[in-house]
Amino acid sequence: MSTRPPSSQSMKPATAAKKLGVYLPATPEAFRDGSVTRTELEELERNPPEWLAELRRNGPHPRPVVARRLGVSIAGLTRGGITEPLTTEQIDDLRQDPPAWLDTERATFKAVQAEEERLAATRKTQEPAGS
Repeated sequence: MSTRPPSSQSMKPATAAKKLGVYLPATPEAFRDGSVTRTELEELERNPPEWLAELRRNGPHPRPVVARRLGVSIAGLTRGGITEPLTTEQIDDLRQDPPAWLDTERATFKAVQAEEERLAATRKTQEPAGS
């Protein structure tokens, strides 16, 4: 990664980690201490190095990834007491033997998604013709 300060064509490591879907503190020091250009980010996405593939495969995973894999919102994770990153193994354990809070949060998440889809469909049918 580049050691120059972030510019309009480069991003901070935290931004790059978020775009890559990885937990920043688990990335190599060279990644955390530099900046990442858009070209470097695209290359990491196209040809992930072993450390990136390993993080994506086994974690620890940031909360947005944990929430997506469990089928809940980030707020739902917090309500369930999950405030730290989880490994793939921990996520799989929760999926195999879901606690009551996880079942509740999944149902809530599905209901919210269904309502958002319903509202989007309603707005779409209410758009004036020709717009």
